[in-house]
Amino acid sequence: MTDIVPLSRSKRTRHGDAPASLEDVTTVHGHARRFADDFEAVLDDTSVHRSTIGCVIPAYNEEESIAQVIESLLGQTRVPDVIHVVVNNTSDATVKLASQYAGPHEVVTELGEQFTEVFVHDIGKNPDKKVGALNYGYTLVEGYDYLLGVDGDTVADAKAVEYLEAEATSDTRIGGISAIYSIDDKPIKGALAKFLTTGQRSQFAAFNLHNLLRGRNMAVLGGQFSIFSTHALRDVMKENHQSTPWVKDSEVEDSLLSLQIKSAGYLTKISPFARADVGGMTTLRALDAQQVKWTYGAIELMWPGQRGDTKGQPFHPNLRVRWLEHFDMLMNMFVRVAFITLLAASLSIGAFVFSYWWLIPPVVALALNTRMALTMNNRNARDIIFGLTLVPAEIYMWIRCSHFVRSWTRFLSRKKVDNWAMQAKAERGGGFGHWTPLILAVAVIAAMVAIWMMLPVMVQSTVLWIGWPIVGVVTALQTLSMFFKLIRRHHGYKV
Repeated sequence: MTDIVPLSRSKRTRHGDAPASLEDVTTVHGHARRFADDFEAVLDDTSVHRSTIGCVIPAYNEEESIAQVIESLLGQTRVPDVIHVVVNNTSDATVKLASQYAGPHEVVTELGEQFTEVFVHDIGKNPDKKVGALNYGYTLVEGYDYLLGVDGDTVADAKAVEYLEAEATSDTRIGGISAIYSIDDKPIKGALAKFLTTGQRSQFAAFNLHNLLRGRNMAVLGGQFSIFSTHALRDVMKENHQSTPWVKDSEVEDSLLSLQIKSAGYLTKISPFARADVGGMTTLRALDAQQVKWTYGAIELMWPGQRGDTKGQPFHPNLRVRWLEHFDMLMNMFVRVAFITLLAASLSIGAFVFSYWWLIPPVVALALNTRMALTMNNRNARDIIFGLTLVPAEIYMWIRCSHFVRSWTRFLSRKKVDNWAMQAKAERGGGFGHWTPLILAVAVIAAMVAIWMMLPVMVQSTVLWIGWPIVGVVTALQTLSMFFKLIRRHHGYKV
């Protein structure tokens, strides 16, 4: 066998020159043998790790979940090459608990022996909140091939990182891939908390399935558990003249970054295999604050010049899903409010005539909700009951309608509020804004009843004569839409 002799720069000779001495020959051949051994070891490593992944965990008051999050990452079949926990604005024991995992870790998995190191950074008071923590983390891993963003309350399945990396490396056009999100409801206690969690699980399932069925093109690369190409992030920064990937002048930093990645010519995808459980909202006020922040931020992305220098992009491909969501919510709210109003008005003057045709929409809705529950990968009895009985799903829809009204009212009022701070306050148990839609609804109902009672019978009859056909047509169209969703092939996807 012929030895390949690499020469160090200090001992490199001109072509044709011989080494100066036997000692030099021995040294050179010794270096060659060690180089061959090292090169073989590198080849062994590259058969498993063909890319580098830096993980960033922005953490704010996550003492209840941070340990489980880090352990889930250390338990991955493909462990990130480095894990940075970036703690910001915290007032609990997040730093102390996370620090127990700080340092190097050697992990043996089915893919072989792997090495990672956990770093914990307490950046103190951070005015940019999660965005500031993410950008701080980016500066620590920008030299890696991929940035894995993980929320401080998100626990992933053991093969999630492996699946995300495998697809990301298979296509250079991919700028980011998101896992399928759900909520682990096993630790949830209390009837209300379980009900809200089941509703959120159904909501996540519908969103995930919609993205999977549209070519696995993900509208929002959620920060809960997504992998980003750092090359794509650098292109986004260059194209948008940004010094950081995430910008602070957006309520939905992940949605805006997803739009920018798509605009830079990359794909934003959702994995059909990688799964992660996120932290759910277990109180009405916390759910209201989260949903209002998300919806309000999405509205800002649709209209230009609403907040700072964020450019509104109403016709962006990633916003089509948002437009569809808003239109569906508007129709859902209109049909429900109009039907109850017309029903009450008809009964008040003895003009209501029951028709069996009105049973078709709830039956189709029941079938659609049940099929959605059956597509859930980790479904349980509550998920099935939620779909089969219709009543829980209907109550949760009314709650979502209240979030929709609150978001648009806040946006149209042009009152600038810190939705991040309001969500944090709500999760701590403060604030009563979530009751505003109910109070407003009671006031509107009282006013409508008073006005209705003052109208002449002829006017009342005319209102009903015009109103019922309008509601009937809209309901028929909505039912037809639900029916098409019901019979649509799912191609074996599980959410």
